[in-house]
Amino acid sequence: MRLPDGFVAVVKKDCPTCHLVIPALSQILDGPGLTVVTQDDPSWPPGFSPVDDTDLVVSWELQTETTPTLYRVEGGTVTESVAGWSRREWESVTGLADLAPELPEHRPGCGSLIFEPLVHERLQRAANGRRTRSRTVELGSAEDEHEAMAARGWTDGLPVVPPTPERVERMLTGTTRDPGEVVCVLAPDLVPCTVEKVAINAVMAGCLPEFLPVVLASVEAVATDRFNIHGVSATTFFVGPVIVVNGPIRERIGMNSGMNALGPGNRANSTIGRALNLVVRNVGGAKPGGVDRATLGSPAKIGLCFPEAEEGSPWESLSTEQGFGPEASTVSLFAGHGPHEIVDQISRTPESLARSFAEQLRTVWHPKLAMRFDALVVVSPEHARTFAEAGWSKARLRAEIQDVLTRPGTELIRDAGGIAEGLPPSFAEAIIPKFREDGLWFVRAGGTAGMFSGVIGGWSSGPGGSELTTVEIRP
Repeated sequence: MRLPDGFVAVVKKDCPTCHLVIPALSQILDGPGLTVVTQDDPSWPPGFSPVDDTDLVVSWELQTETTPTLYRVEGGTVTESVAGWSRREWESVTGLADLAPELPEHRPGCGSLIFEPLVHERLQRAANGRRTRSRTVELGSAEDEHEAMAARGWTDGLPVVPPTPERVERMLTGTTRDPGEVVCVLAPDLVPCTVEKVAINAVMAGCLPEFLPVVLASVEAVATDRFNIHGVSATTFFVGPVIVVNGPIRERIGMNSGMNALGPGNRANSTIGRALNLVVRNVGGAKPGGVDRATLGSPAKIGLCFPEAEEGSPWESLSTEQGFGPEASTVSLFAGHGPHEIVDQISRTPESLARSFAEQLRTVWHPKLAMRFDALVVVSPEHARTFAEAGWSKARLRAEIQDVLTRPGTELIRDAGGIAEGLPPSFAEAIIPKFREDGLWFVRAGGTAGMFSGVIGGWSSGPGGSELTTVEIRP
């Protein structure tokens, strides 16, 4: 609509201040002339021949934030405006003196309908000319949307948020990337996974738009040959993708690296990991009972995501270890499962505490198996302080643990110790470390009280397995 020259007032019936200013509107109508645009009732206010703006197109073009708003229009362009009611400002804009003297001097207006939930997204979509490219599934009028999505196998067993076009459009505002951009070709089905497909699953997981870049980077990481999401999905072992977030984005989106960092209570932590697993399931095709053949599975296959507690840490971050600067925001993907506790509330020397760590790490996979699996250790601030006060770096801690866990092959071969499980007999004369050189990682996270750390055991490493994979987060 091309705005007529003169004065334009945007109002809505469901606004007390709009009712209040009707005497002022009448004076402007009788004087300089006025066009009234109504957002919610095309018959209101009576006597003004209002323009029907129930589709909110005019209000969107004007970016009307408040009703009432009075505009002065010259040559089809707004030259002045005033939101709400202020006699002084309305008189200044209209040039009328003694405008509605019976009204109070000032009264705030109401919120415009263009900012109602989902309405803004619909209008933004229309303004952008952007339409979701994915097929829309129409549900019957009596069909429960949550039950329908569960019946179609789109969920992880928990309810999901219906991914309406408006919600997906809002999610896409979290990234500058084009919705049609192919993020990766995702196994096991080897299908192109677009930004829009990731956004759909992020909506379903309950993410906010500002989380989307983290989810996108996580999808990129799992799709690499290095991470090997096909193998991680298809193995009968426990593992799923574990996400560690580093860099400034942790604070920007409100992630929790402190108390209960690996548990519930934080929306970003909980939904980012869930969104990744929904993408792997719904786009990649790794569904339980199909490609996903896990004997027991683990919570990591629903979602396990947390940030490293970099502030106050005595160590370089996991991201820095991978060659990224402190200004970079990254995700590091590790094929792991639920944490196994390290409890040591007595050790006050790094040597003693390192041995406690080692004894728990010995059980990763099996005490008699070595070199074919990695581990990620989540070190609590209290335990980290013990190492920091002694000047131990991550490298020193890693070396000490490896030393403790290096054992003669005679103790690890099959049938040694009366246990059939173990390494082949050919390793009997070897001296064998528990972990390969770059197979043991440490991140600092957790509450400041409690001498408890955690071991996240990994899956098969090296060729055919999965390795820690770090990807920088793009906006």
